[in-house]
Amino acid sequence: MRISELARRSGVPVGTVKYYLREELLPAGEPTSATQAQYGEEHVARLGLIRALLGTGGLSISTARAVLAAVDDPELSAHDMIGAAHSALPTMVGNERPDLGAAHAHLRRWGWQVHHDSPAVSVLAQALQALQAAGFDTPNALLDRYARAAHELGEQDVAEVPMDSPVEAVRFVVIGTLLLEPVLLSLRRLAQEDVSARRLFRWPDA
Repeated sequence: MRISELARRSGVPVGTVKYYLREELLPAGEPTSATQAQYGEEHVARLGLIRALLGTGGLSISTARAVLAAVDDPELSAHDMIGAAHSALPTMVGNERPDLGAAHAHLRRWGWQVHHDSPAVSVLAQALQALQAAGFDTPNALLDRYARAAHELGEQDVAEVPMDSPVEAVRFVVIGTLLLEPVLLSLRRLAQEDVSARRLFRWPDA
């Protein structure tokens, strides 16, 4: 297909497609003349991934380029490729690097295999420090319950990753992580409301 058809199929304006080509986010098409090229279904899929990274993911061009380089690297395992996508996603970590000791101690206790510099470790460490500063007790039993629930979700999430296509795998991780995390938060709060209503609320006597 020509670039105009690629733009129509992907919903990305021609000018934006050309910009992605210049920025080397989108692979070049098969040249048919000095000024024209043909594009395939892989370009349509790639544009969908680029939109997920830059739009939903909110990544910069340079960060998106790094993630796409991981997608294109035949030497990377699926685990490393998904890790590259996770590492590129924005996190709510403050400017000061938190002490990772407590977070890593919990992760070792649970036997979780995670990279030492995973951004999520810093998020966990910062959250634990904030709880401690607020005087909120977080005994191991409480964190263990959360860890078990989170690990069960992780098992289900990874089982759903489409491993037959690196492009779709990264797209699934980016969109699934960013758009499902607010769903998880809202479901937790709604569940608390439901349990509170069942256990604590008492209708006034008639």
